[in-house]
Amino acid sequence: MLFEIKDLRVNYGGAEVLKGITLELEDGEIVTLIGSNGAGKTTTLRTISGLKSPTSGEIWFEGKRIDTMLPQNVVRIGINHVPQGRELFPYMSVSENLRLGAFLRKDSNRINNDLTNLLEHFPKLKERSRQQAGTLSGGEQQMLAIACALMANPRLLLLDEPSSGLAPIMVKEIGEVVSTINQRGTSILLVEQNARLALRLAHRGYVLETGTIVLHGSAKQLLRSKHVKKAYLGG
Repeated sequence: MLFEIKDLRVNYGGAEVLKGITLELEDGEIVTLIGSNGAGKTTTLRTISGLKSPTSGEIWFEGKRIDTMLPQNVVRIGINHVPQGRELFPYMSVSENLRLGAFLRKDSNRINNDLTNLLEHFPKLKERSRQQAGTLSGGEQQMLAIACALMANPRLLLLDEPSSGLAPIMVKEIGEVVSTINQRGTSILLVEQNARLALRLAHRGYVLETGTIVLHGSAKQLLRSKHVKKAYLGG
């Protein structure tokens, strides 16, 4: 097992936001966490990445318990988080943002090669490598945020609402990017408000409602679920 959460509980301001969730992710999988706003999806990712401390429960990665690690150490062991909102350095170039994505790496001799290879996989970013990040379109900024996370060479990528605020054509393109990243060997935990997109991309999924996982199964099973159809797929 690559990654596990066991009975995780998290409080915010005295209120319990996560109420004992358990989930797992195998090496090579895309697993999605779907649910309405306020269900606890973003809190889950923030807790995994060390930005929020759990009240109780355990988080395991590659056989090691990580729920007390500092965020920079979570990145070092191979987990990187792309938060909602595309947190880039807007006045720095695309290339400069990408290099900052590798700031914790010690293999400086390989960073240039990885940067070159990554830009080959993101031709739009290659075309704009000297352009300020803040001048990119929303979809291009999302691609850059994902590419920055990949510069850390993660084994597990945490994606929080990658399609948020994008035009339909860019949503499709971001979906293709997510699939390609996974096919090249990176496992992904995907949080997505667009449940139809998430379940089309994922191998398996969990439905999170008010801090509790109420349903889980293969993506195909969840797409057929009456509850999921009614609550998240508009029918």
